[in-house]
Amino acid sequence: MSLNYAVLGLLQYRDMHGYRIKEHLENNFGHMWSVNFGQIYPILKDLEKKGLITMLKEASTNNQGPQRKLYSITDKGHEVFSQWLKEPADRSMLLRDPFLLKFAFFGFGGPQDALRIIDGHIASYEAQLERRSGNSMRWETQGPYVKMLSDLGIEFNEMYLDWLRSARKQIEENIADKNYFASASNG
Repeated sequence: MSLNYAVLGLLQYRDMHGYRIKEHLENNFGHMWSVNFGQIYPILKDLEKKGLITMLKEASTNNQGPQRKLYSITDKGHEVFSQWLKEPADRSMLLRDPFLLKFAFFGFGGPQDALRIIDGHIASYEAQLERRSGNSMRWETQGPYVKMLSDLGIEFNEMYLDWLRSARKQIEENIADKNYFASASNG
């Protein structure tokens, strides 16, 4: 997924500062892809160079700190974004989760370590679910598509928590059966 279009999409709603764009992408679209903070400003500079956005320097408050830059989408940016919306989307879904990679190799480690890591993931996803559920009503004001995407995030969160809890339970149930874990690490 191209971050360029995500930035243009956010600027459809309102003008934003670079930090706010990054924060919004991480907090609300983090389940779709990860965002490196170092990517945002080069993208903004490139979009400005192409004439898709403009940047306005604002005076710093109380003459402290650097000037803040407020970004706005241009008419050309609206046109490019609208064209992108009409194109078919890539049909492959990539799920890059370092935890799942580690999970595949838990059989080579100790089950107690696996449980500890799973417990940390459960706590993290429970907090994420609480935040997403709390924000759900707010997303209704952004239109039906944003609300449906918010609902998907909540459903994905719930499904992932169910799977984590099930995996944890299976490990706990089999922890006394050392042959289970021995065969898993030899298989």
